[in-house]
Amino acid sequence: MSTDLLKFEEEIVRMLKTVYDPEIPVNIYDLGLIYSVDIDDDKNVTITMTLTAPNCPAADFILEDVRFKLESIPGINNVVVELTFDPPWDKDMLSDEAKLELGFM
Repeated sequence: MSTDLLKFEEEIVRMLKTVYDPEIPVNIYDLGLIYSVDIDDDKNVTITMTLTAPNCPAADFILEDVRFKLESIPGINNVVVELTFDPPWDKDMLSDEAKLELGFM
């Protein structure tokens, strides 16, 4: 990955860490909800992510928050957020910080 795209990825991760599930006091990145961040040469971004549960009542809010915040990064052309439940999320996907915050450590 070029240095330019690496800087975009760092900024994307920083921005993803500002998105929260309203019911959980941990950002979606540390929750392990982000499966991949793909940036093409034209700076189009595709985020593949999941939710803690398929019937998450905040799903629309979270997906729109991801899209809105990433589109605010200067230079990003287009943002696509793909939702998947394969593999299903489980607490083993939590970062160590999130496990500590949620009392799993």
